[in-house]
Amino acid sequence: MISCVDKTNNTMYIFVGVYLGIGVAVGAGIILFVLAGSFTHKNFKHRRAQMLKQKFFGKNRGQLLQQLVSRRADIAERMIITLDELEKATNKFDKARELGGGGHGTVYKGILSDLHVVAIKKPKAAIQKEIDEFINEVAILSQINHRNVVKLYGCCLETEVPMLVYEFVSNGTLYDHLHVDGPKSLSWNDRLRITTETARSLAYLHSTASVPIIHRDIKSVNILLDDTLTTKVADFGASRYVPLDRSGITTRVQGTRGYLDPGYFYTGRLTEKSDVYSFGVLASGVVD
Repeated sequence: MISCVDKTNNTMYIFVGVYLGIGVAVGAGIILFVLAGSFTHKNFKHRRAQMLKQKFFGKNRGQLLQQLVSRRADIAERMIITLDELEKATNKFDKARELGGGGHGTVYKGILSDLHVVAIKKPKAAIQKEIDEFINEVAILSQINHRNVVKLYGCCLETEVPMLVYEFVSNGTLYDHLHVDGPKSLSWNDRLRITTETARSLAYLHSTASVPIIHRDIKSVNILLDDTLTTKVADFGASRYVPLDRSGITTRVQGTRGYLDPGYFYTGRLTEKSDVYSFGVLASGVVD
């Protein structure tokens, strides 16, 4: 009787052990399957993201090279900044890093790996007009070296809509300083100096740059001020080159109402006088 019970117990232990072994094996298999599936999914997403980066980079770099081929084609290589670098610089475009923005996109403050503090313009939507303006702005700013023009550090071409990376200008726009509640924030001397510096930057663009450049959108919103209230002319998306052998070009009218040169508005003929008119409107508001 005792021998029979022992055998029965041994048989039960064997069955329990077998079932436990099967259960552990099945559980381990399910875990391995889930882990393998998760790894495969992440790997697929990573490869897809890399393929999209390469696609956008090829497309945007091609457009950029077309703009620069007759000037300085090396700029397309020297000024390229990776998306990974910009994500690190902004903590993956953290909302706390936002400087401002509007309907066209958001500007973020970031710190590059070389410790340069920068402003990163990240557009919202893939509109061809804005991509063309981006390419144009890189082409224009890559030719400019002037203390009163905002410095372009580089660009990121790995997103559908490319991003621009500028020097960080800390004190807002001239518009912000002219439209404040309470006492005026700019002294008469500061206003006179800002106006003079803006005029010097335009003289440089029209006469000293390797190919004359017409800004085409001079206004207080596009004048940035740094810690010492030094002028930094910005936003060259609408700007145009004017060949040295021509006094102007005929183009689609573009600019801001109130600052727009009437002669250019009615004829479409763009000359440096268009910037001079806009500057006159700006100056009258600054020294008023």
